[in-house]
Amino acid sequence: MDLNTKIIASVAANVRRLRKVMKLSQEELGFEAGLHRTYISQIECRERNVSVNAVEKLAKALKVRPDEIVDPPPKKASAAKR
Repeated sequence: MDLNTKIIASVAANVRRLRKVMKLSQEELGFEAGLHRTYISQIECRERNVSVNAVEKLAKALKVRPDEIVDPPPKKASAAKR
């Protein structure tokens, strides 16, 4: 897997995980971030490359730092310990 594919996968997993933690639908997240619901869906399905501007909007809407959107998601085992 090349670096670009890994970043797209990380963004997809993190957006979905953080959205669910906040109990937001894709539509609600899209509204909060100023992005369309279908764009959120495409991000989560790894169908879109996300711009830096979109990462910033998503981070603000999800109340996290932008690096938490881009960095690899936490391992399932360590997440279960929380």
